[in-house]
Amino acid sequence: WTAAVRRAVGPVRRIQECLMGMRGGNGISSGSAIWLLGACYRMGASSTSSTDEEAKESTSSSPEAVADFLLDFSSRIWITYRQGFEAIGESKFTSDVGWGCMIRSGQMLFAQALVCHRLGRGWRRGEQPYAREYLEILHSFVDSPSPACPFSIHNFIRAGSPYGLAAGSWLGPYALCHAIEALARNDGRGREGEDHLAVYVVSGDAHGERGGAPVLYNVDVAGKCPVLILVPLVLGLDKINPRYLPSLRATFAFPQSVGIAGGKPAASVYFVGVQDDQALYLDPHEVQKVVSVSGESLEFDSASYHCSVVRKMLLDAIDPSLALGFYCRNREDLDDLCARASELASQSNGAPMFTVAE
Repeated sequence: WTAAVRRAVGPVRRIQECLMGMRGGNGISSGSAIWLLGACYRMGASSTSSTDEEAKESTSSSPEAVADFLLDFSSRIWITYRQGFEAIGESKFTSDVGWGCMIRSGQMLFAQALVCHRLGRGWRRGEQPYAREYLEILHSFVDSPSPACPFSIHNFIRAGSPYGLAAGSWLGPYALCHAIEALARNDGRGREGEDHLAVYVVSGDAHGERGGAPVLYNVDVAGKCPVLILVPLVLGLDKINPRYLPSLRATFAFPQSVGIAGGKPAASVYFVGVQDDQALYLDPHEVQKVVSVSGESLEFDSASYHCSVVRKMLLDAIDPSLALGFYCRNREDLDDLCARASELASQSNGAPMFTVAE
């Protein structure tokens, strides 16, 4: 029965998503500016934003803004539940349906950092042939235990096992961030120098599980650039403390932002932007068949790794356990991030999400 329902729901959901897009707006309200991973899109000619002056070259104006935004959004790598892959380790799991959403959200965040690192924030998915760097990034996340796919769900679980990660289990933001850190450290493809992406986790006391504002010591990170900085946070008990919401919203305007892995309890998603009081996200809860690759070949259909359906969630409905991600290519990026984070902390009315210190 479960399989039958799943087969029926999939097509219905896809039809619903097509209709959402055809209704004009694709879930986007027409008046307010959208911040998408550091880029600002003005949806209305007269729309304003309190931080629009920071947009500079990354700002589009209506009516082109909707098309530009959708191209940007649909160019982000979308990673979802898969079925039919090789069993994970000694387990019998050949699908991650029902338990792998936090891993998938973390994979999407990590993939966005790799896109920024190797292709640049301005990269957009266009017509074939695709850039080899883009195909290599996708290939590295294909669900296989092969070392040629170092960031697959198989290798993700292997890297996260010291933090309690196992097939069939759900993990929190702290374990997620350290699993990504271990994956990057153990990537055996021989990347060196500027082509290597380091990962640095900022966490406070008790492995980030007791809340409080962790401290980013910039001197510790300065020598690691280019670097993906991950900040696992607990911003409340049952729901986010409202004092954190303005700061959470503001992070999407940071040019270093690669989004947030979070969502609702036991239902993680990948947040990429914000419009008014709504967070925009990519949803991993879509069951797709595993992508097959042969050997070192990079030739495969990449259509299932992109989504044009924009989903929204109220900021105050997000689960308080989440992980922020920031990509810094060089020391200049890091200094700018630290300056922005310090300014945000000074405006937080005594409730900073994290702080910066020398």
